Amino acid sequence: MFKRIIALRKSDLVRNSFWGLSANGAQSLLTSLFYVVLARKYATTEFSYFMIASSIYQFLAAISNLGLGQWFTREIVSAPENGGVINKFLKLQLYSGFLFYGINVFLAFVLYNSYEIRILVIVLGINIVFDNLIYVIKALNVARLEQNMTFKIIILDSVLKFLMVFLLIFYPLSIVTLSVGLICIRFITLNLFLQYGSRKIISLRLLWSYKITLKEMSSIALLNWPFLVIGSVSIVYWRIGNIIISKVLSLLDVAIYEISFRVFSVSQILPIIISASLYPHFIKLYNTGEKIKFNALYKKYFYLFLLYGLGMYTFIYSFADQIMPFIFGQKYAAAPVYTKQMFLTIVLFPTAMLQATVLTSIKLERLDMILNVISLVVSVLAIMIGLSFSRSLAVINYSIFVSFFVFHICQNGILIKRKITTIKNVVSLYVLMAAFVLGYILLASKFSATALFIEIWGVAAIVAIAVRWKKNSRTRIAILHGNN
Repeated sequence: MFKRIIALRKSDLVRNSFWGLSANGAQSLLTSLFYVVLARKYATTEFSYFMIASSIYQFLAAISNLGLGQWFTREIVSAPENGGVINKFLKLQLYSGFLFYGINVFLAFVLYNSYEIRILVIVLGINIVFDNLIYVIKALNVARLEQNMTFKIIILDSVLKFLMVFLLIFYPLSIVTLSVGLICIRFITLNLFLQYGSRKIISLRLLWSYKITLKEMSSIALLNWPFLVIGSVSIVYWRIGNIIISKVLSLLDVAIYEISFRVFSVSQILPIIISASLYPHFIKLYNTGEKIKFNALYKKYFYLFLLYGLGMYTFIYSFADQIMPFIFGQKYAAAPVYTKQMFLTIVLFPTAMLQATVLTSIKLERLDMILNVISLVVSVLAIMIGLSFSRSLAVINYSIFVSFFVFHICQNGILIKRKITTIKNVVSLYVLMAAFVLGYILLASKFSATALFIEIWGVAAIVAIAVRWKKNSRTRIAILHGNN
């Protein structure tokens, strides 16, 4: 056991995943606390205005980075000493950030008549430029397996934001003043990333002096535009839902959707970080032609991701009625129902992330891009059709689940064709997921949901430990026989 722990500590995958998970986990926790304070301290109207402005900024930020993080990772992994690609990527992100900030200001006046929403959109949109530059350094640290520095700076950024919103408990601030303060903190974070996060590889002096032509920028963007779709769709899914809600449903629906998503976003961290850390490993195995190891790595993490998705869904289904009102207050008493609906998607999300990583690692990003577009179109169409029959937040949540299901099926179709999985495995997967979820819902309606969760996953843990022990025993016996 001791030797295994030492081996894990030396593993690049484990170390990179640990720092990524730690950074994003701590950031997500502090961010969630940030939104808890906002939801409790501001009226539903002001809170909803802030979340609408945040959704516009996040929607555009997801597009403004052009999805080139994976392209950049691939370039750095293939040629670690290529410093020119870093400056090129940084300059491109800077120009793109300014362009999309202009679009952000334009949308503020086109979509909304409210003066307060417009001001918030304009102020929070400045984050687009800052986030684009930080995006480069984060991608560099992922490619070089140096996410420990990213962890430290992200934690500091989250702590500063939380401390600022913590002031609301003692000193009332207008939502606009709070937003300006958040921009100042983000500017400090950007400078920390430039000075320390890049280990002084990047400097503003080199950034301004480095020349990149419009033709060269267009060439990079056009050659790698599938990454834009792949990298942005997961965020666009959720942000476009909020924008539609703000135009069709009530401000209370906006608030409930957002606080449900805040909880959902915490559950996304583990599969996102591990998938990102696995990406360079899949690339190396693919480039060296080690197909058996490639498929084995995929299958190993697929079942772990599946268990994680089922575990998170059952946890929320069992405890949302207690957790949501306790955290966000009784004025959002309707949130548990919609949070359970939203979390149906977490059953598919982890394995979908892993499969997307596999597809891009074998240079099928264009196919993955097409699947993302199909899924997004399905989501928007389902929302529009559903809202024409019922103006309910449930329509948004179930539409997103349906689109993820379509996406998941299409991914499996490609993996079957590439002989990474089989039809039998895929069919068994969907039967297992459907039986487990429906069975759990049925049992939860007849027995205590809390006891049910503890019993099912307690038994699962015991079985897993027993199987592992039995496997290790067989290995030890085989080694002893071999020595004899």
